[in-house]
Amino acid sequence: MASISKRHTPCIAAVILLAAGLAGAAGSGKIFVIRDATVHTMGSAGTIPHATIVIIDNKITAVGTSVKALAVWGSSSIIDGRGLEVYPGLINAWSDIGLTEIPSVPATNDSTEMGDFNPQLLAFSAIHPASEHIPVARVNGITSCLSAPAGGIVSGQPALVHLDGWTADEMALLKSAGMAINFPSLESGTRLSPGEGLAPDTRRTPFTEVKRNYERRVRELSELFAQARHYEKARTADPNTPGDARLESLIPIIRGRMPVFLEANSAGDIRNAVEFSKRENLKAVIRGGREANRVAELLKKEGIPVILNSIVRLPARDDDPYDEPFTLPRDLARAGVKFALSSPGSSNVRNLPYEAGFAEAYGLAHIDALRAVTVSPAEILGVADRIGTIEAGKIADLVVTDGDILEIRTQVKHLFIAGKNVSLETRQTRLYQKYMARQ
Repeated sequence: MASISKRHTPCIAAVILLAAGLAGAAGSGKIFVIRDATVHTMGSAGTIPHATIVIIDNKITAVGTSVKALAVWGSSSIIDGRGLEVYPGLINAWSDIGLTEIPSVPATNDSTEMGDFNPQLLAFSAIHPASEHIPVARVNGITSCLSAPAGGIVSGQPALVHLDGWTADEMALLKSAGMAINFPSLESGTRLSPGEGLAPDTRRTPFTEVKRNYERRVRELSELFAQARHYEKARTADPNTPGDARLESLIPIIRGRMPVFLEANSAGDIRNAVEFSKRENLKAVIRGGREANRVAELLKKEGIPVILNSIVRLPARDDDPYDEPFTLPRDLARAGVKFALSSPGSSNVRNLPYEAGFAEAYGLAHIDALRAVTVSPAEILGVADRIGTIEAGKIADLVVTDGDILEIRTQVKHLFIAGKNVSLETRQTRLYQKYMARQ
């Protein structure tokens, strides 16, 4: 636990100014004070015991041990934090939440489009704010998710969304967070089982055919990026050049302004994806990363982060150690590779804190497990200046718990998303109350 020093204490003058200038806003319900709690800032201040957090509108205004909760603000806005802990809102770095409701019912799924190359598609445009999976994820402390399209080779553009809001516009942190690409694989003779282990494929394809298909698809990807570069030059030279939505969507990618999420799992596929990203000058993020620890030195050298699939799975190969999935985060941390944990399925987003808990149980340091679901995904997604830590000026995404957020027994007592004290009601709690009240 970090020691308390002057750097934890906000400017007293700022607090006085706050009281004088903003006390009148108390009646609006947009000012909240969490008082005398243990605050895990995940920033330079570390963990601060007996701290107070002030939230005004959607921002954290002050955090520290010398912040005073003035009576003029009204007791209804003050949360007694004695015995409670406060964490930054958890960030699930990959999912299809808001795009998929019931996987077996096609009418409730809008995550996949026909065709192999759909860079112009925005997951944001298909987000369903009323999804029943969203409140279920919230009650476990997840405040934001990357929701990504699937299918084909270039699937489209994921969206980073808050898990609260009447409309997708209200929820959006990033309407376009990058480009999702299912990088072609050279794995042959196996297929991914539902538990993400590799199982024999009765439709085993000869390696020569696999290699031929791999080379064709990589060539098609390269040609697509080449077309985008020619298109950009043409539009720059002559603004009257006819527009092309597909190529236009790739301009931020070829300029290196937005990340490309390259799905690759085997060590060989990851190496190929890294080589491809260097050749095309892409800002790459490896997604999946089942064998990322086997190429950790390369990832560290190239500064390429990883968004891991669920680690709660079976080993991929028959001769892998039984605990291989669970020790993967530990190995990446020891190698100095930046990574984020995820719980990808729409109905499984709620399990994100337990993904981190399993990683800690198999050797990942507690602080690194917390970082993998807060700071690290914020950094990888380019929003660390807005979310991921509890610091003045950041968006007020906060989780108030009665214990360690990675423990399954811990209960979330309050959840703030963009400064709003969000209800912890779910479909399950409503049904529970309904049938408990039955006469």
